[in-house]
Amino acid sequence: MNSRIRLVAVICTLLSLAAVRLLPAPIPPPAEVEANTFSIVAYDPDKQEWGCAVASRVIGVGAVVPWAKAGVGAVATQAAANIQHGPNGLNLLAKGLSAEEVLTALKDSDKNIESRQLGVIDAKGNVASFTGTKCQNWAGHKMGKNYACQGNILAGEAVLDDMAKAFEEAKGPLSWRLMAALEAADKAGGDKRGKQSAAIVVVRERGAYGGDRIVDLRVDEHKEPIPELARILAMRVKRPQPEKN
Repeated sequence: MNSRIRLVAVICTLLSLAAVRLLPAPIPPPAEVEANTFSIVAYDPDKQEWGCAVASRVIGVGAVVPWAKAGVGAVATQAAANIQHGPNGLNLLAKGLSAEEVLTALKDSDKNIESRQLGVIDAKGNVASFTGTKCQNWAGHKMGKNYACQGNILAGEAVLDDMAKAFEEAKGPLSWRLMAALEAADKAGGDKRGKQSAAIVVVRERGAYGGDRIVDLRVDEHKEPIPELARILAMRVKRPQPEKN
């Protein structure tokens, strides 16, 4: 009887191994995703927070563009987005490279870099941004103190101008300053193809849920993704009230 039991066990093991071999190999995520969009990466030196906000006429833009890590910085990878530039950029920032050095390294590693757009901010708030020559018009970037805006397939240059101005003038938490930038870009025409998704990520040391993220919100498909993102953000962080004259 024992020999029969052992035989059955061996047969079951062999069948299991055979079944595993027949399973299809896991499909890796694509390294490149079309994420034509507008975004901002930014730093709050007072609160020691880093963040990225983005909106687009593609579904689920928050799954591709924004990357951030507390004490390290943030990266936005978009246009014909190379997703690996997000984690790779953060790894380089964690090694102490400046935003400009990271941007140079990412560009040098990518033979298709002229189809990409990147925004990088480091641990000290230094920024770097890049718009490839093959990005679809209107495309460009704008940098200021502790922030960088970038966008492609935009209604025009005013989208980034208004985006930057709104961020500079906004008060309150970094999350709402980023949100103000998205709202201004949207009002200026945003993505000239229309609207579909938006996302915001803000990180700091000892953030929520045992990690570094204090805000990590996405609207993956909506007729008005930016107002919807603002509505959800208000449930997480109180929106600053306008100053009374």
